[in-house]
Amino acid sequence: MLMIRLARVGRKNQAMFRLLLTDKQNGPKSGRFNEILGSYNPHKDEVQFDAERIKYWISKGAKPSDTVHNLLISQKIIEGKKINVLPKKTPIVKEAPAEEAKAEEKPAEKVTPVEAPKEETPAPKEPEKEEAKVEEVPAREKPAE
Repeated sequence: MLMIRLARVGRKNQAMFRLLLTDKQNGPKSGRFNEILGSYNPHKDEVQFDAERIKYWISKGAKPSDTVHNLLISQKIIEGKKINVLPKKTPIVKEAPAEEAKAEEKPAEKVTPVEAPKEETPAPKEPEKEEAKVEEVPAREKPAE
């Protein structure tokens, strides 16, 4: 399957990206790609995409990565909604205040009482450890010589 993805180029702390058409199984730094479709410099916000070739490859079945999809939408090369590319650990929640307001407006629903869980009998306690009693042994008398 063909993918349109970004491949990092540039020096340390000065990232630039190439927009590549490559097979999905190829790694981003493998150097094996079919075509360079553009470049992206996030530091200067420079975006240079070949829109005609991108549309051509998408029509042939190539899938853009999520980040590339968002870039193509922001450049108005394709239409659609942006995809959330943030990790799932921190989802973006915008509708939470609206849902809370709706919950306050609704009348309270009847709640059926739930039987209390049966109390379990406590485990028998272990007997307290008695301190070892030390008996004093009378000193032996020395045998007479």
